Amino acid sequence: MERRSAEALREAVAVLGRGGVVAHATEGVWGLACDPFQEAAVARVLDIKGRSAAKGLVVIAADAAAFAPELDALRDRQQREIRRTWPGPVTWVVASRRFPDWITGGRRSVAVRVPGHVQARTLAAAFDGPLVSTSANRAGAAPARTAAEVDAALGSAVDFILPGETGGRPGPSRIRDAATGAVLR
Repeated sequence: MERRSAEALREAVAVLGRGGVVAHATEGVWGLACDPFQEAAVARVLDIKGRSAAKGLVVIAADAAAFAPELDALRDRQQREIRRTWPGPVTWVVASRRFPDWITGGRRSVAVRVPGHVQARTLAAAFDGPLVSTSANRAGAAPARTAAEVDAALGSAVDFILPGETGGRPGPSRIRDAATGAVLR
């Protein structure tokens, strides 16, 4: 990792640790990240997006081990299917074992993913834990595909934009239900 990138990553992690909101690239669109266990940070993300907490949020991590409490509760077949798709652009809805209502939207389930985008995984690894990662846009608007689009659409509402590029996918991750395998998005 070049020096500039390493410095930017350290700054992003510091912002997240202070309860801030960081924009970052993912496989297909830019995302907004924050600490899922800091209610005020999550409230800021929802406010920036103009999104209801009832919808719930996706949580990403550097690797499947970060979701051990959720994955360990699944059948072996379900675990194998999830692990087969990670890292990658597939989000799985699983039973929540520890995520608060402000993440789950009051449901007993949570949407989790290990992204195929190296920078997104690196950010979660450097933060040393799961991160909220929701598309960087206001509700009803198209997700940002570049850092410049994030800046134009969200500006100073975001605390830090981590330099990077998307992985070129045509859109956000697919969402599947771990219990049934059904595609939800």
